[in-house]
Amino acid sequence: MAKETGRKLIAQNKKARHDYHILDTYECGLVLTGTEVKSLRQGRASLVDGFAQLDGGEAWLHNVHIPEYSQGTWTNHSARRKRKMLLHRAEIDKLLAKTQETGHTLVPLALYFKDGRAKVEIALAKGKKEYDKRQTLREKQDRREADRAISAARRRQRA
Repeated sequence: MAKETGRKLIAQNKKARHDYHILDTYECGLVLTGTEVKSLRQGRASLVDGFAQLDGGEAWLHNVHIPEYSQGTWTNHSARRKRKMLLHRAEIDKLLAKTQETGHTLVPLALYFKDGRAKVEIALAKGKKEYDKRQTLREKQDRREADRAISAARRRQRA
């Protein structure tokens, strides 16, 4: 059997980029059971309500939904259990100091396989205000309209 290489995306949290200012990102390993890995290999997971928390010098991932493995038996896992994240001690200490500042939190951005191992990308983030969200949406629409206008002008030049 050939060794798996590259990055295979399982799930991503698009809403997090809309709701938060992303300050820094980290790649973490995950401690998973066998049925969780098999369920992830089927491409089934949801990061929608997920968040990360530092507790007792360890990093934990909460509320990430990995559905039960369909072929599993009594050894199946619970879908929303808390899962341990693997980070270096220096990273945990740095994140602990940052998250104690007002308004900072840890949110999962993506869940993927990297060279056959399950990884989660977490972000140190600060919540956006409602007007920030509207401003971001407006900028995105303006950029899209400008790109359309440029491409239309190029098409007219060619014709």
